[in-house]
Amino acid sequence: KPSLHEVAAGTLDIHQEGLSYAMLAHDNGFNFVLGPMTGLDEAGQAIEIGAVYSATEHDEVLPVRRLAYTSLVIAVGSTSNYFGVPGAQEHSISLNATEDAERFRLRMLRLMLAVEQQREEGRETGLDVVIIGGGATGVELAAELREASGAYARYGFARMDVKRDVRITILEGAPRILAPLPERVSNAALGLLNKRGIRVVSDCRVTGIENDKVLDANGNVYPADLCVWAAGIRAPEMLGKLGLQTARGGGLDVDSHLRVKGAKAIWSLGDCAVCIDGNGLPVPPRAQAAHQQADYLVTTFLRMDKGQPALTAPYEYRDYGSLVSVGQNTSVGSLMGSLRGASWFVQGGIARLMYASLHLMHHRAVMGITRTGLLAVARFLIRRSTPLVKLH
Repeated sequence: KPSLHEVAAGTLDIHQEGLSYAMLAHDNGFNFVLGPMTGLDEAGQAIEIGAVYSATEHDEVLPVRRLAYTSLVIAVGSTSNYFGVPGAQEHSISLNATEDAERFRLRMLRLMLAVEQQREEGRETGLDVVIIGGGATGVELAAELREASGAYARYGFARMDVKRDVRITILEGAPRILAPLPERVSNAALGLLNKRGIRVVSDCRVTGIENDKVLDANGNVYPADLCVWAAGIRAPEMLGKLGLQTARGGGLDVDSHLRVKGAKAIWSLGDCAVCIDGNGLPVPPRAQAAHQQADYLVTTFLRMDKGQPALTAPYEYRDYGSLVSVGQNTSVGSLMGSLRGASWFVQGGIARLMYASLHLMHHRAVMGITRTGLLAVARFLIRRSTPLVKLH
């Protein structure tokens, strides 16, 4: 999910980079069952799995099934929170899945082709992209789009001036972008965006989205040929239908050992879990939190399997800092030190190298060192033998 902005911009081909669950299951000794979870029988310790249909012919591929469990972990992630803004769901694209990113890419490519044709006919035109939300997703997408649009110009878009014809605007409700991060990181990111000709509007509360424009509380109108919603997340609505205890935002209410409160043999982790850790602090919905929670539950289940007592120490979130990509060549962020509250600001090529290394660390966790190394080499070679952006 942290790479979806690259898929949307066309700088990452999901068909080359995607990982198969069936392959991972084979390599790591677990079973993968395809299908949506549609219900929970907590008393019978089983989940209901919905039917699977083909994407084109809508034929039933797999029937409704039932899967028994001894221990259940729910880790279904998050979806977009539209906060009741009229037209947000209908007229914007949220980068929740690869399908969303690919839909954005194809639509942007079509619009750029139209702009190129209109320029050839001598008409004044352009493409307006509005990104609602100045968090990591919004900032990374804006920077990636700017670089990608420049790359597209090299492949037949000769009449297009990138900064003039591809206008990118970020609307952020907080006083500054990247609000959860230190102000120095926010200011550095803002400077990099300004250099790329990306407009940033802070303290902007969006009140409505229409087919071709975005409206805010101050009466401003922002033209929008493409609108991306990156202003917040919430747990999937299906969690509220399982009969389990939920918290604000619809996430599963878990204790500091990641057990769902009031449930037997059910745990939850990641964005869909609302957790107050052993330090008494809410755990943020971040990839590093989910990674740490997974490690904690691995220890829990290994102890259970060996008949050992359960862990007495609660899960405690450790913030190692954040890195935000601002294009292919630079990143900004802060790294947390061993002393509580201490942090180091990083920017430029070193931060970009750290960002790429962090991405590979997540790969290593599921693929191992050898395959991750081969993947890194393959990506390096492929990017030098294919177009800079996906053109089809």
